[in-house]
Amino acid sequence: MNHNIPPTGIDMLWGRTDTPRPKQRLSVSHIVRTAAALADADGLEAVSMAKIAERLGFTAMSLYRHIKSKDDLLLLMLDWVAAVPPELDDRHEDWRTGLTFWCRAQWELLCAHPWIVHIPITGPPVTPNHVTWTDRALGMLGETRLSERDKVDIVLLLASYLHTTARFTAERGTTDPAARVPYGTLLDGLVEADRFPSLRAAVDAGAFDHVSNQDEADREFGYSFGLSRILDGVEALIAQRSP
Repeated sequence: MNHNIPPTGIDMLWGRTDTPRPKQRLSVSHIVRTAAALADADGLEAVSMAKIAERLGFTAMSLYRHIKSKDDLLLLMLDWVAAVPPELDDRHEDWRTGLTFWCRAQWELLCAHPWIVHIPITGPPVTPNHVTWTDRALGMLGETRLSERDKVDIVLLLASYLHTTARFTAERGTTDPAARVPYGTLLDGLVEADRFPSLRAAVDAGAFDHVSNQDEADREFGYSFGLSRILDGVEALIAQRSP
């Protein structure tokens, strides 16, 4: 490998690099930790090589000697915050309990780092930590009679659902005043019965109101409700596949 060219993010994450360089004051981990902290505090738009360099006391060019592009930085950030909780290795009573635990852990990760949902998705998981998350979810379906293709499709469905729902939740915190108004209240002022009769009936019935006994993170976009319906479908599929 040419030592004048930094390895790609994938190379670094999977250890596909030449002999490590001698320790320096600036390192990939310093850069990635700082970038993640900036994103956690002010969103993904706050992350730039210039801002990271300023916080670390280096020039932006110094950072590029370690990480060659913004895309690689985002990949490294994504893997950094997605450390797999050891509890995912615990045995659970059954596949449904296990997947429910897995989804809750994913949800907590997405809510702790809402900028994750704004990183463009260009393909399936490829970083070590995300591959590990996928492996653990597949393992929770291991004792079912589902095919390997079924298991993969289920895990991708769950991950997509959580990602989309987390994005809706994150975007409720924007500076747009309309985004801060509860959805039911917003619809109540917009939906006319003669034009949207079915939606008006749902609004009048309180279908879009907060549920008092629901966790704050689950409100408005039905994280728990949607997850239960998906898992109901998985249960039906398992029964269908059983002899």
